[in-house]
Amino acid sequence: MVKATEIENSTTEKQAELARLIEQFTSHDGVHATDIPSLYFVRSSNTTVPIYQVHEPALCIVAQGKKVVILAEESYYYGTSDYLVVSVDLPISGQVIQASAEAPYLCLRLNFDLHQVLDLISEASFPTSPIPDSRRGLYVSQTNFQLLDAVVRLVRLLESPQDIPVLAPLVIREILYRILQGKQGESLKQLVMTGSHSNRIAEVILRIKQDYDKPLRIEELSQLAKMSPSSLHRHFKEVTAMSPMQYQKQLRLQEARRLLLSESADAADVGFQVGYESPSQFSREYARLFGLPPIRDIKRLRVDQDYLQS
Repeated sequence: MVKATEIENSTTEKQAELARLIEQFTSHDGVHATDIPSLYFVRSSNTTVPIYQVHEPALCIVAQGKKVVILAEESYYYGTSDYLVVSVDLPISGQVIQASAEAPYLCLRLNFDLHQVLDLISEASFPTSPIPDSRRGLYVSQTNFQLLDAVVRLVRLLESPQDIPVLAPLVIREILYRILQGKQGESLKQLVMTGSHSNRIAEVILRIKQDYDKPLRIEELSQLAKMSPSSLHRHFKEVTAMSPMQYQKQLRLQEARRLLLSESADAADVGFQVGYESPSQFSREYARLFGLPPIRDIKRLRVDQDYLQS
């Protein structure tokens, strides 16, 4: 029988190997695409300011260092013994809180879509909870040897690019299988199960993303989800930790910030582009989320290389 200490040692060795591999493929700080289209590496030699983004469905594993992700008013800390799963598009902020030049923050991000998860569940006949309760669309769980082993094998394929087209999809499938087997895998299962509350909320999220710059009509969203307005509000908050209105506001403000950073645009014009009718309301809500009014915030970001590289 394999002893617990032996499993723990093997897991630690896999974590160290993953860190070495990520460092091998990241010569400088920033986000690095790889020859595997859905696989990215993140490296930072310093702690960072909070970085805002709409996070798409992905698995994130920290090989070295530590990070905190904030969703609404909830904080999720994860380091080398944890992994993060984001199962629906969520507006978050992320901040590297442990990193140095000698031991940089090293992270792997593997994007996936819910169709991949659904295909796997259908084929593997995973048991699901009889209670279709909504589950949070983001969670942190503890890594194990099986998951790390599969992730390391995926990264190693970068050393033999000719094998990627055939083997990468198989290993990614195994990684998703390991996530579904995890203690919190049920939350991911519920999101793809037709008719579940989580699955209906995922459809509402997609609609709000598509029409983020248009007025929010709760009655239409309720019809889409086949829920009453009060039920929609409750289940939406279970998945996203915020109301539909708060979710839309986050999308608008993050898109406004992106536009202001990428274009020489007037703040009021950008506010109108993302759906605000009042420049003063746009400026007020922007400052509430990001800490400064639009123009001052963008000036600060333009000199913050850590932010621009992330």
